[in-house]
Amino acid sequence: MTAYLLGAVTALWLGVLTSVSPCPLATNIAAVSFIGRQVNSASRVLLSGLLYALGRLVVYVLLGALLVAGLVGAPGISDLLGRYMNQLLGPLLILTGMLMLELIAFGGKGWLSGEKLQGFAERAGLWGALLLGALFALAFCPLSAGLFFVGLVPLAVQNSSPLLYPALYGAGTALPVIFFAFVMAFSAASLGKAFGKVATVEKWARRVTGSVFIVVGVFLSLRFIFEVL
Repeated sequence: MTAYLLGAVTALWLGVLTSVSPCPLATNIAAVSFIGRQVNSASRVLLSGLLYALGRLVVYVLLGALLVAGLVGAPGISDLLGRYMNQLLGPLLILTGMLMLELIAFGGKGWLSGEKLQGFAERAGLWGALLLGALFALAFCPLSAGLFFVGLVPLAVQNSSPLLYPALYGAGTALPVIFFAFVMAFSAASLGKAFGKVATVEKWARRVTGSVFIVVGVFLSLRFIFEVL
């Protein structure tokens, strides 16, 4: 039970880290600017923020459930994962940590344009926030793809959690937008100052988490692969 709860907290934290990493942060800023059109109506700002969060959460739950259930339920794969997951988890954690610390990087950029998606969502009215959240969830950048596919999915597979862990990850990715929606609704003047703090917090949170992932990954590798601990 303790391991499951720790995994749940990790899934949520991976989502938060994803949301404030440079590329996903740009899409969240676009989302905040979209939501900010209704700044004269606190209720519409809050509703837009919640709909955006719901859109992200639904996409990550569906995607995570398909991947995790497919990996766990496929003939032979479940037994294979049960036998070798501990050996795989160490290197995967090290890889995720190296991505966070920018020691390695995948080429390319996100494959969906934030500006184009925002323009499309604007034409959908208030429910455009829901659509924007769903589409931005699919706008994987190298780091966010690494955190989801290399960090979250193996964690969800190991703990047999095809729904809760992806849902927590999705909620984590939407938390900053919900926060800024509240800021805009009740204290719009503080928005710029809050954005400035996010960049500083993201840098140190990513470094600390990346370092922890590498240390834990090395420990698991030494124990389950090299069997020296």
